[in-house]
Amino acid sequence: MIQLFNTIFYQPIFNLLIWLYNVIPGSDIGVAIIILTIILKILLYPLSKKSLESQKAMQGIQPKLKEVQEKYKDNKQAQTKAVMELYSREKVSPFSSCLPLLIQLPFLIALYQVLMDGLKSQKMELLYPFVKNPGTINAISFGFLDLSKPNIALAVLSGLAQFWQAKMFSTMTPPKSAGAGGKDESMMATMNKQMVYFMPAMTVVIGVSLPGGLTLYWLVMTLLTVLQQWWFFRNDKKPAVEIIKPR
Repeated sequence: MIQLFNTIFYQPIFNLLIWLYNVIPGSDIGVAIIILTIILKILLYPLSKKSLESQKAMQGIQPKLKEVQEKYKDNKQAQTKAVMELYSREKVSPFSSCLPLLIQLPFLIALYQVLMDGLKSQKMELLYPFVKNPGTINAISFGFLDLSKPNIALAVLSGLAQFWQAKMFSTMTPPKSAGAGGKDESMMATMNKQMVYFMPAMTVVIGVSLPGGLTLYWLVMTLLTVLQQWWFFRNDKKPAVEIIKPR
C-alpha cells in the first residue's frame, strides 16, 4: 500500500518539485514550491469548488434545519426523518463538502512528505530518468530565507492568511435568523466565531515547528484559497438554496 501511494502520489510530486527547481533561473527552491503549490491548486480546483458550493448550500439551509429540529425536538425519530426530507428537497448532503476534501488528502499528504524530505539528497534515487539530479538542494530561498528550518515570520503570515480566509467565508455566508431556533443559531455563531480565531492560532503554533518550506506552501495555498473564495462568491449570485413556497 505504501509503495502504491509513493508511486501514484509521492514520486510524481517529488519529481515535479525537482524539475521545477532545475528549470527555474537561479534554482530557487522557494519559487519552485510556490509554482508547485499553484499547479496543485489548479489540478484540485474542481474539488475545492465543489466543496465551496456544498458549504454555501449547507449554510443556506441552516434556518430551515433549525426550524425542523425545534419542531420535532421531542421526537428524535420524526426529527431525523424530517431532516433527511429537507436534505432531499433542497438537494443538499451534509457530507458533500467533506468528500472533496477527503479526495484531496492523498495529494496533501504526499506534498507534506515531499516538502519534509525533498531537501534531502538521499531521496534523489526516486527521480525519473528524464529529471536531472541536482545533487543537493540549496535550501536558501530569495537569497536570505532558509526553508529547511522553522521560520516564525512565515508561520505568523500563514496564521494571518488563515484568519483572513475564515473571516471572508463567514462574511460571505452570514448566519440567518431561524425564529424558534434562534438560540441554537446564536450558539452556532459563537462556535464559528471561536473557530475563526482558533484555527489561525493553531496554524501559527504548528507552523513554528515545521520546516519553512512547508510553511511557505501553507501560506501560498491559503492565499490561493482566499482568492478562490472571493472569485466564487463574487460570480455566484444565485441564492444558496431555492426557497420552496408551501402549496
